[in-house]
Amino acid sequence: MTNVTSAVDRLAASSAGPSGTAGGGSAHVASQLRSSRCRVGVCIEGVLGGVGRRRRGTVRRYAAVRTTDPSAGIVSEAEQLRRLQAVSDAALSRLGVEDLLNELLVRVRELLHADTAAIMLLDSTGTELVATAANGLEREVLLGVRVPLGRGFAGSIAANAQPVIIDHVDATTVASPILISAHLTAMLGVPMLSAGQVIGVLTVGSRTPRRFSAADVELLQLVADRAAHATLARSHSLDRAAAYALQRSLLPDRPPAIPGLDLAVRYAPGSDAGVGGDWYDVFTLPSGTIGVAVGDVAGNGLRAAVVMGRIRSALRAYAMETDDPADVLTRLDRKVHRFEPGAMATVIYAVIDPGLDTVTLSNAGHLPPLAVVPGGPAELLTIGPDMPIGAYPDAPRTAVIRELPPGTGLFFYTDGLVERRHQSILVGLDQLAAAVTDGTADQLCDAAMTKLLQTDQPADDIAILALRRSASG
Repeated sequence: MTNVTSAVDRLAASSAGPSGTAGGGSAHVASQLRSSRCRVGVCIEGVLGGVGRRRRGTVRRYAAVRTTDPSAGIVSEAEQLRRLQAVSDAALSRLGVEDLLNELLVRVRELLHADTAAIMLLDSTGTELVATAANGLEREVLLGVRVPLGRGFAGSIAANAQPVIIDHVDATTVASPILISAHLTAMLGVPMLSAGQVIGVLTVGSRTPRRFSAADVELLQLVADRAAHATLARSHSLDRAAAYALQRSLLPDRPPAIPGLDLAVRYAPGSDAGVGGDWYDVFTLPSGTIGVAVGDVAGNGLRAAVVMGRIRSALRAYAMETDDPADVLTRLDRKVHRFEPGAMATVIYAVIDPGLDTVTLSNAGHLPPLAVVPGGPAELLTIGPDMPIGAYPDAPRTAVIRELPPGTGLFFYTDGLVERRHQSILVGLDQLAAAVTDGTADQLCDAAMTKLLQTDQPADDIAILALRRSASG
């Protein structure tokens, strides 16, 4: 892009001697760069080495830039200190995220004497930037402007994760027509980074011709770093709240009342991952059978909760069409491969016959339930696990039938209940079997949670479901 320049290009030009020869050559520029006290990485996309007689072609480099570039405008140390204090003011930390972003945009406009300041964030696909906040350029946010990664001014900043300066604004340098209609003549933009990954772009624009200095770049990058931290905190907070609300809406505290069955459920979010994709479900079907499902979507947060909701709803729909749990999971697997690419879940689905005498189970990679027998130890049901949902297309699925005599029960759970760091899962399973020996469904749930969560909150979320057939049959 011939219109994309950097402060280094200007430094080279301004440092050239009157004759444009040795005194102003690239060696002199390099000497100035090495002696600079304030450096910042700048993306250079243009012709370097044009100073003097030797031209070296078009290259991309990252270089250190002096803040006192005469052609970019001198910024005194006192002014730079004032700028840094303005954007690192402790009072900003007391603002909410929305107010903080807005205040940062206001301050950076004032400090850089810019006419516009805006933030664009990468969308969930990581392929487009979306206008999110602005000061002086609110129309971009209002219209929800989107810019593909790598395209135009903002897209190039995000793609290369480096600051960029343009000295005129037209269709060859920017992708958003709103920037052109705003009559901007120069722009500076820097990436917003989190753990080394680009999450967005912060830009400022000027309607009067100007040259942004390296000190301007440094200040804008500082603001971008603070905005990135706030944005990430806001995103995590919103995702966690939305995931929790979704999870709780789909997981009622009490299961439905079904004659002849004692039912109880529990759910606990994890301390590390928070709300995830664990769920339980109990429902009656038109045939008189009863469906029981427990599952765990891989991952955590809002994405896992959303996928969980879709899988739960789809399983219910397929259960209306067939009483064969293996068939239900086969259809569910086909649906996930088609509409949820990349998602994976373990699911165990059981169908209890109308007379409550037998239960038919199919297991898609889930931990097996425990059979609870009055007066005896709980035992893991022998159910050969098939492939998890979403793991392998057209994986064969099987079902097994087990008797459910009066007084007996089943205890379903997700891996967060029995898995612990630095401990074999077999230890957790043994502890669980020792805990759920007798009692009502509620008592079984309480005993399991008390026994296996003795010290602290689990790292992963937990969903459990206990059912017991009444002793009277």
